Amino acid sequence: MYITGRLPLLVGLGVVPVVLLSIGGVDAWLTMLGWLVLCALLAGADAAAAPDPRRVLIDRRLPRRALLGERVDATLILHNPGGRRIRGLLRDAWQPTAGVPSRRIAYDVEPGASQELSVPLLPRRRGELASAFVVLRSAGPIGLAGRQTRIASRGAIRVLPPFTARRHLPSRLARLKELDGNTSVQVRGQGTEFDSLRIYVRGDDVRSIDWRATARAGTTMLRTWRPERDRHVVILIDTGRTSAARVGDGVRLDAEMEAALLLSALATRAGDHVHLVMFDRVVRARVSRVDGAALLPALVDAMAPVEPQLIDTDWDAASAHIRALGVRPALVVLLTAQDEPEAARGFLGALAGLAHRAHVLVGTATDTGLDILARERATAEDVYRAAAAERALQDAARIAGLVDRAGGEAIADTPEALPPRIADRYLDLKATGRL
Repeated sequence: MYITGRLPLLVGLGVVPVVLLSIGGVDAWLTMLGWLVLCALLAGADAAAAPDPRRVLIDRRLPRRALLGERVDATLILHNPGGRRIRGLLRDAWQPTAGVPSRRIAYDVEPGASQELSVPLLPRRRGELASAFVVLRSAGPIGLAGRQTRIASRGAIRVLPPFTARRHLPSRLARLKELDGNTSVQVRGQGTEFDSLRIYVRGDDVRSIDWRATARAGTTMLRTWRPERDRHVVILIDTGRTSAARVGDGVRLDAEMEAALLLSALATRAGDHVHLVMFDRVVRARVSRVDGAALLPALVDAMAPVEPQLIDTDWDAASAHIRALGVRPALVVLLTAQDEPEAARGFLGALAGLAHRAHVLVGTATDTGLDILARERATAEDVYRAAAAERALQDAARIAGLVDRAGGEAIADTPEALPPRIADRYLDLKATGRL
């Protein structure tokens, strides 16, 4: 049972007769008590006369997936198999991060009929969102009270990473086409693949002249080359405690996902094979042996439920898992932190073994406010903060130097700039024939 706002108003109306009767000599307290009892009886009778909401049948119609920050509509279908009209309010019990409006939704279903209601969702958190039940209120005939019940009706939706770095993809794809076309014909780097023959023009590299084709054609013919395809790119995202650090408006793990998605979209267009592993001490997500248009959906679906774990990453196990993929990677991209010397010891120890087998990029999303804090000197408190910021920047520079000495290549930038920088470095390696 529940009461509406009309019941307090009805009780308030009893003040007038109580005052008038007290002037006439009647006991005011006795009158007020009688009025309260009458209001309670009216509310009880109204609730008893309300249709039973437990008889309502509920079906759901939900999209299976949604992007973070994008509005989607969840549809509830109410069936009334009874012989009485039922009306009232309902609330779909989604968790707060689903972004459901706080207001309740009114419904009105005739006997034997159905009604569709739309519940707008605006997800504010990546992962699995669920609603286990729906709360229904059935209003009484006079609107003083009604019945309330909870009906089990499970619904779930997976909120995917937003992939905001997608805006950088067209420009990188245009550069990739240049590598496959006009630019690559002038490149004769080690590790490039033969593409086709064309007529020699002045300025071309004479080392690329095909003398047999020249003899057959009667004119000087030149071999053209393109970046190698079918290379294996392995992306490992660290989901340990350092991935929970705040950088920009989110956590480091979100920025690492954006970088992985942009690189994967670019690499699959370039004809390479992408393998993703999200790891701390166990595998949190893995995507392998998926190519073409199915790659990005598989990646975002695997990434969606993964959250940072407050444990240190086992880098020896991570390195072993990369080797267990059964491929010989041409490029290994490690997305982790480079700003804590204590946390980087195990990582640096495993880096040398990986760098011996493939070209290794180490990408890190950095805090955008450190440079600003390091320049502020207005008060004593600012000086202490500036000293801490300077120490953090020095630690990051020191670890970057150690990464270079171990055979890797360190790339650190803000969450917005890191994905395009890693994508550009991938294109540079393709252009120079190093993949």
